[in-house]
Amino acid sequence: MRMHEDELDIDVSLVGRLIAGQFPQWAGLPLRRLESSGTENAMFRLGADKVVRLPRHPRAVEAIAHELRWLPRLGPGLPAASPEPLGRGEPGDGFPWPWSVYGWLDGRNPVPGRIEEPALLAMDLAAYVTALRRIDACEGPRGYRGVPLATRDPYVREALGLLAGRVDTGAVARVWEETLRAPEHTGPPLWAHGDLMAGNLLVTGGRLSAVIDFGTVGVGDPAVDLIGAWCLLPAAARGVFREAVGAGEAEWARGRGWALSIAVIALPYYWETNPPVAENSRYVIEEILAEAA
Repeated sequence: MRMHEDELDIDVSLVGRLIAGQFPQWAGLPLRRLESSGTENAMFRLGADKVVRLPRHPRAVEAIAHELRWLPRLGPGLPAASPEPLGRGEPGDGFPWPWSVYGWLDGRNPVPGRIEEPALLAMDLAAYVTALRRIDACEGPRGYRGVPLATRDPYVREALGLLAGRVDTGAVARVWEETLRAPEHTGPPLWAHGDLMAGNLLVTGGRLSAVIDFGTVGVGDPAVDLIGAWCLLPAAARGVFREAVGAGEAEWARGRGWALSIAVIALPYYWETNPPVAENSRYVIEEILAEAA
C-alpha cells in the first residue's frame, strides 16, 4: 500500500533492470521484495547476502548519500553490526533517484512488548548509544533530530487535532507540555542515530546484533537516542537502560518527549497505510501515559 502521495511504484521488474544495467555481476541473482514496515525505502533481497534499498519518495533521497558517507566512519566503532555499503546505484530505467546496495544482515526486528531478554537488550542498547556518543563529533553533520524538542511542538499539536476521539489527547497534551519544560541540551553536540526504533534494530537470541538505517544520523542533542526506552523496552527494563546510559532528569525527559512526539505525529499519518507503524505508535503513547499516571 502506498504511504505517501508522492511515492513511486517500485517493483521487482524495475529493480531487476537497474541491477542488470548498473551491476551486471549480480544480474543473475534471485531478487524478491521484502515485507517491511519501513516508511522511507523499498527493500529487495538480492541473492543470499545483499539487500537493495530504493527511496520511496523525494524526501528520502538525501539519506542515500548521507548514509554512504557516514556509515564507513561510524560503523567500525560500534558494538553491533552496521550495514556494509556495496554499491551506489544511479537514476535509470525510469527511476529518478540514486539508490544503494548493502550487505545482508541476519536477525529479526524485536517486537515491543514481547522482548525475550529485556534487561540484556537494555544493556546492549545502552552500550550502542554510549559507543556512538564517544565518536568524535567535531565534523559531524547536524542531526535531523538533534534539535531542540520545542521545534516539534507545532507538528504535535496538529497531530493531536487529528487524533481527537482516537487517543486521550488531553492526557497526551499534558505530558507533552510537561516535557517541553525540561531544560535544553547545553553540552557539546554528540552523535545520535536518531531513529532507534524496533524496525531499525535486529536481534539474535534476544541480544542486539545489528542497527540499520542511518538516514537520520548526526550530531546534536543525543537525548533522541533514548526513545528505545518507550518504543521498545518494557517498563521494568527502562531503569536498567537509563542507568547504563547515565541519563539525568532533563535528558530523560527530552528522550521521553522525542518518543512521544514521533509516535503522535506518525499515528494519524500512517493510521490506514502502515498498520505496524500505527500499532507501534499506539503502544508508545500508551506506555508513556501509563508511566505518567
